[in-house]
Amino acid sequence: MGLRDTAQGLYNGTVSYNFVGNRKRWYIISGVILTVTMAALVLRPLNMGIEFRGGAEFQVPVSQCTIEEGRTVTQGVIGGTAPIVTQLGDGQLRIQTEEVTPAQGDQITKALGSACQVTAVDIKIQLIGPTWGADVSKKALQGLIVFLILVSIFLAVYFEWRMAVAALIALAHDLIITIGVYALVGFEVTPATAIGVLTILGFSLYDTVVVFDKVKENTRGILGQSRQTYSEAANLAVNQTLVRSINTSIVALLPVGAILFVGAGLLGAGTLKDLALALFVGMAAGAYSSICVATPILVQMKNREPEVQALERRVMSRRKKPDADADIGDGIDGEPVGAATNPLATRTVAESGVRNQPKRQPRSQRKS
Repeated sequence: MGLRDTAQGLYNGTVSYNFVGNRKRWYIISGVILTVTMAALVLRPLNMGIEFRGGAEFQVPVSQCTIEEGRTVTQGVIGGTAPIVTQLGDGQLRIQTEEVTPAQGDQITKALGSACQVTAVDIKIQLIGPTWGADVSKKALQGLIVFLILVSIFLAVYFEWRMAVAALIALAHDLIITIGVYALVGFEVTPATAIGVLTILGFSLYDTVVVFDKVKENTRGILGQSRQTYSEAANLAVNQTLVRSINTSIVALLPVGAILFVGAGLLGAGTLKDLALALFVGMAAGAYSSICVATPILVQMKNREPEVQALERRVMSRRKKPDADADIGDGIDGEPVGAATNPLATRTVAESGVRNQPKRQPRSQRKS
């Protein structure tokens, strides 16, 4: 079976993967990933950039200085904690230190110029106070809270509150994984990281809303029939949107992966990796959660409703009956299903009607 036939089969229901029925498996996988990422956050705190913790940054143009020489020269001036020194893709040295006074900044600039054989005026210096970093963190948190409130209201009104809860759980799942990966790899958290995190919120919710919209379509009027349970209808919706989710995720991940692995990895564009890592991890986690986390959680909550439980008992009871009896019931929109749609039932009724008619005597035997 080709890819096109598989996609068509997923939409028609002839090919199906039981995502909802295997929800325990997805919960275990997500639990392991979340445990690892949260442990990383506890044991190895995030490497906050100077934009959040305050400090000074010096960029030395292409020179003969090595990373170790730049660290030694800078620490010799200010002492204390060793500065963070990285080499950018174009050969420049970026040196980040704790907060320094303007006088100390001038001393570091002169020392680096002398050691690296460059003029002091060519060394770029940026001084950032801790107050600015606190403001950035506060604004990012406010934006996140407002975003979550508006999204919750939209989902609760357009769908229902259970879908809003399931979507927010999946969203928290994606955020924790993304932030935990930053702690694991030790990437610096910058304002670009915050932008990337806010971006993946929209992507993750977009994919979840697409799946939930199909779930809503498939389960409309489902309580008025006895042919399909809520879990089966929701699982069909996941299968019908599976190909779309995969295609959308691949198309989105390819350019982000190019930025991360080619731009930041091979070309050394360090300013791009903070944004690209958040986007790459968040998009991958969002595609997974919309399929394997959000919908199973929704079904688990819906299965606690008495009406849905009664529907499942009715469907299971019907399936245990013979075919002739099982066909008697209501359609998906409450329309009767029975003899009118069962040729065997129609034939049986017709034959029984003929068989029950009184036999006619031959004309010769009739009394005159």
